[in-house]
Amino acid sequence: MRLTRQQTEAFEREGYLFFPGLFTPAEIQVLQHEVPNLYAQRRPENVREKTGDVVRTNFAAHMYSAPFARLARHPRMVLPVMQLFDEQVYMHQFKINGKAAFDGDVWQWHQDYGTWKNDDDMPAPRAMNVAIFLDEVNEFNGPLMFIPGSHRLGVLDAAHDTSTTSYPLWTIDHATIASLVARGGIVAPKGPAGSMILFHSCLVHASTSNLSPWNRVSVYLSLCAVSNHIRRFKRPEYIAHRDFTPIECLPDDCLLADYPVALPWRDGTPEPALKSAAAA
Repeated sequence: MRLTRQQTEAFEREGYLFFPGLFTPAEIQVLQHEVPNLYAQRRPENVREKTGDVVRTNFAAHMYSAPFARLARHPRMVLPVMQLFDEQVYMHQFKINGKAAFDGDVWQWHQDYGTWKNDDDMPAPRAMNVAIFLDEVNEFNGPLMFIPGSHRLGVLDAAHDTSTTSYPLWTIDHATIASLVARGGIVAPKGPAGSMILFHSCLVHASTSNLSPWNRVSVYLSLCAVSNHIRRFKRPEYIAHRDFTPIECLPDDCLLADYPVALPWRDGTPEPALKSAAAA
């Protein structure tokens, strides 16, 4: 998959690209079938909501789940990022965000690079998220909200919010958000399961709680240019990976064919990956 000139220009201008229905129902079904099994496991990679036992985020499934290990090497997700960076990429973070019906909590306004810079000492915003919908996303089940063009302002001042939700973020204050929205508005891409979003690591975004009766599960590949790898290992490896090996893509049919993939954490998370480590 290669981006057109019009698409690269739109990305530079708006900070994101949206591809409705890019993956087929058969491809998505393979991933959907695996999610309940992952969420049911009592692994440290499952971060749960502050209230109840609902999974908010599952980390690093590509290290122990074959379908998601193949998705982590999917050319439709990886090659556009390599094209934009003109460089090979590695997996900085892999997560399955579960915005559960009735119980899925908010994600505050933030920039992903703000967290990667402050927590992981990532040198520059040469990393971005590629997200794929595993459920239909509509206006009621907590869609991602973007402020178009906000990535062009670079890294914004942020405070470390460790109390609002179960997952700490470097979040942006209300006055700044109001100013950004007055300038660029808000968009919320919506579409069927199998849709994909690619967005800049400095694009300001958030999502509301999900009070609807419909789940909204999405998978995020956080891909970083190899030369831009993190320098601080403050967070556990299952959250911020320390293996900077370039991703080698599988063929385009990898979700439907049984290509062999390594699953090094299948029998459990190794002890070193649960702890912080000294910087390289």
